Amino acid sequence: MVKRAVLVGINDYQRVGDLRGCINDIKDMHFTLRSLFRFETRNIRVLTDSRATKANIVTRLEWLTSKAKPGDFLVFHFSGHGSQIRDRDGDELSDGLDEILCPHDMNWDGTFITDDDLNSIFSALPDGVLLEVFLDCCHSGTAMREVEGLTPPPELAAPTPTLNRYLPPPVDIEFRFADEIDLLEQRGFKKGFEKRGTKHNILWAGCMDNQTSADAYIRGDYHGAFTYYLNSHLRREPMISRSRLLEKVRASLRHGGYSQIPQLEVEATKRDRALKREIFGDKEID
Repeated sequence: MVKRAVLVGINDYQRVGDLRGCINDIKDMHFTLRSLFRFETRNIRVLTDSRATKANIVTRLEWLTSKAKPGDFLVFHFSGHGSQIRDRDGDELSDGLDEILCPHDMNWDGTFITDDDLNSIFSALPDGVLLEVFLDCCHSGTAMREVEGLTPPPELAAPTPTLNRYLPPPVDIEFRFADEIDLLEQRGFKKGFEKRGTKHNILWAGCMDNQTSADAYIRGDYHGAFTYYLNSHLRREPMISRSRLLEKVRASLRHGGYSQIPQLEVEATKRDRALKREIFGDKEID
């Protein structure tokens, strides 16, 4: 069994508002994978800021999946801006909204990564591979009107400074489909995972489809609130089940005053319990 991971964190954006906690998210995830799940450093690829271009992210994801075999454990974590854009197939309107990840060189002319792009990469995985994806970004509907990239108040000011990780489409993109928005299906990243049949897919999302994920000032530094509490609880209870971990992360976010509600989507029509025991030990993680 091989364990591989791709970790992407983007604070510094080329053309859109910056964030502050994404690099710390990647540091936290790297530590968790190394210390708790025995990933080898040589099998963890990290992209941050100017190196986290669309081309580089796609190349690393192809590295992650290209040689995967049954029994392998793969992790992809993304911390940065997320958004939605109307899905188009040439000149023909298709069925809904594409969820997108925003790379460092994000622009609205195609320099982004859609749920369809991820599905195209992940669909090549053979049966028996466990793929776990963590998305600490916003993938809210176009009805969202929260402004991204605002400069927070000084650290001593109240309330605690917080940014959100939703990147609203520019006016020309949004107006292009104004008459159609209410008729669209908000698909969510999980749709791409549902197409993969019998493979093992676990998707963690930092918020619901109609919410934003917080880039928050916590205990003296910035973090993605979802990633921060996820790692905190994992370090306290490494053998915790996924369902229980989700409960604890949600409770911590509520206690911290955050409105986002993390989501866990599991698609594994052929659950290989021996695989999970091999990865996590005698006690299974659901």
